[in-house]
Amino acid sequence: MAKYQIWLGLGAFALLVLTALAEDVVVLTEENFEKEVGQDRGALVEFYAPWCGHCKKLAPEYEKLGTSFRKAKSVLIGKVDCDEHKSLCSKYDVSGYPTIQWFPKGSLEPKKYDGPRTSESLAEFVNTEAGTNVKIATPPSDVVVLTSDNFDEIVLDETKDVLVEFYAPWCGHCKSLAPTYEKVATAFKLEEDVVIANLDADKYRDLGEKYGVSGFPTLKFFPKSNKAGEDYESGRDLDDFVAFINEKSGTHRDAKGHLTSKAGIVESLDSLVKEFVAATDEEKKAVFTRIGQEVETLKGSAARYGKIYSKAAKNSMEKGSDYAKNEVQRLQRLLEKSISPAKADEFTLKKNILSTFA
Repeated sequence: MAKYQIWLGLGAFALLVLTALAEDVVVLTEENFEKEVGQDRGALVEFYAPWCGHCKKLAPEYEKLGTSFRKAKSVLIGKVDCDEHKSLCSKYDVSGYPTIQWFPKGSLEPKKYDGPRTSESLAEFVNTEAGTNVKIATPPSDVVVLTSDNFDEIVLDETKDVLVEFYAPWCGHCKSLAPTYEKVATAFKLEEDVVIANLDADKYRDLGEKYGVSGFPTLKFFPKSNKAGEDYESGRDLDDFVAFINEKSGTHRDAKGHLTSKAGIVESLDSLVKEFVAATDEEKKAVFTRIGQEVETLKGSAARYGKIYSKAAKNSMEKGSDYAKNEVQRLQRLLEKSISPAKADEFTLKKNILSTFA
């Protein structure tokens, strides 16, 4: 995709460039095609249609190719959406999807690729054409791989909510689902009580049979309260999976794994905060005591959030009515900086809770 950059003026200091988005496969359009292709590097271009089944099957392999060639300065891996850019695809005689073409350095005269549609075969082709020697990278996965040895230990753990994909390596629908499923796992990787896992049910057929798997992929959810498992029957887009996990596990994540504005909010404490904010200085002391009493009854993550409520109430009494508003603004500034996902979670939780006092 295109790279977007945020330029921050720092007075007398030099400008600092922050890359906000840098995808490994470059999105090509009618506007930027000839600026990127036919210049000082060779380019492999996939002409595709969003609705095309073969294109969807190719997508994870092509993304893997893009990731592997990310640091190869002499090669560009790009793609064109032919539904959006019909004239560009017509110009290069694209009549079926996906069509993959190689554009040599300094040339807009392509050579069609007719080989196998695997990342390894595509890499071999590009290496031959570009004179490179790039190996396919295997990115780390956030999906927990299940086997007959660890299945019961992970899936039947009554402290975890576990989503399991039963798949077969040869299954086309499984390959199409793979990149989305990986994003689901990444979105929830910081949730200690949520596990996104998969099992090769072709290899471990006894486990597939045990849980009634008759087709691939089959998705089953094993919540803390039901280790017999229940069928996952929601949609298979990223947003569908995220909404399902949030509803079933009580989490509050978006598709990118960020905490939403609802994260950390405890309903019973939220109603007390409303009383606290509306109370006089003298009345606040009584409400503060009730907040502390309610916090003592909480368990699990709610108990952790409760401590933030208590501290916020105490500081609001000691530091004045502007304390919460100022803290929310400070935390927002921190969240806009480059920080670790764990820190972002910590600051977002505090910001959400303090916002109820502001």
